[in-house]
Amino acid sequence: MRTATLILLTLGLFTTALKAQDPHFSQFFASPLTLNPAYTGKFNGTVRVSGNYRDQWPEISKAFVTSTLALDAPIFKGKLNSNDTWGVGVMALTDRTANGILNSNFISVSTAYHKALDEDGFHQLGVGFQGSYASKRLDGSQLNFENELALDGTWSNPSGESIDNTRIGVHYFDFNAGVIYSGSTTGDNNFYGGVSVYHINRPQENFTGGYYTLQPRVTIHGGGYFPTGENTTLHVSAQHSRQAGAFETLVGGALALTLNGDFDKPTSVYLGSWYRLKDALIPYLGLEWNDFRLGATYDVNTSSLKTASQRRGGIEISLIYIKRHSDGRKDIPCPKF
Repeated sequence: MRTATLILLTLGLFTTALKAQDPHFSQFFASPLTLNPAYTGKFNGTVRVSGNYRDQWPEISKAFVTSTLALDAPIFKGKLNSNDTWGVGVMALTDRTANGILNSNFISVSTAYHKALDEDGFHQLGVGFQGSYASKRLDGSQLNFENELALDGTWSNPSGESIDNTRIGVHYFDFNAGVIYSGSTTGDNNFYGGVSVYHINRPQENFTGGYYTLQPRVTIHGGGYFPTGENTTLHVSAQHSRQAGAFETLVGGALALTLNGDFDKPTSVYLGSWYRLKDALIPYLGLEWNDFRLGATYDVNTSSLKTASQRRGGIEISLIYIKRHSDGRKDIPCPKF
């Protein structure tokens, strides 16, 4: 029995997901190069390595599993204005949809220049650019159809559908850009805001014989951190993204408790929560020590999807390593992830 309706629904799901929304993280604040290319090199240190892992809706056939690994660093130190920074970076991202039926892989290279707007460098404006190579594959052999279901509940192959053993790949280049402003009033606090646009060149994809255009994703984001006591600091952040007909808004914050009393190189515990409007509550637990910062969140669905997901929106882990300056100098306040 042919199940054309199932094929159309399946391909429609992929098409909608690809056209409407990129891979994304609840801990957007801990994935700088997927949020805004202008964050490249914007940190206090000599090199930054960041990694993210997200398993979204695990109860729905491993719907989305996304991982990233990124490295960025400032260059030409000593050859620029003492408060200016030029950064370069590279990032790899992989995304598995529907338990591996659709696999997407990206390699990105980015650069950004941050110009000091005042003598102390407390206020800076950064502009960044990012080029990406994308490779995506749709694996029809992983699909199951109604006529493959045996009486004992197992699956038999093939189904006779034309897509059974089809592996369709697409490849293209992508271009992204962004700007960010970062400021401080005391040297101990920081506030920032930025705008980024991904898929500026509107690359085209073709899985099923018809081309469609990947629409730009526009993100507005901001936040900051502010000491609230001798050993406590409040971190807040928010972002709004829109791509084609899809959009999301996240707001939240976390309180950091410093255990060793060292503001410049703290050992801190973070406790807080973010909220994705009309979708999920996202509790956050973080730990910072030496040059590392580890973060963990767990999405708790509050939307109508909670019935299918059993309220299990997905777990997410982030880890950032920043090699700090060894000369003991006072750093300019930067956005902190």
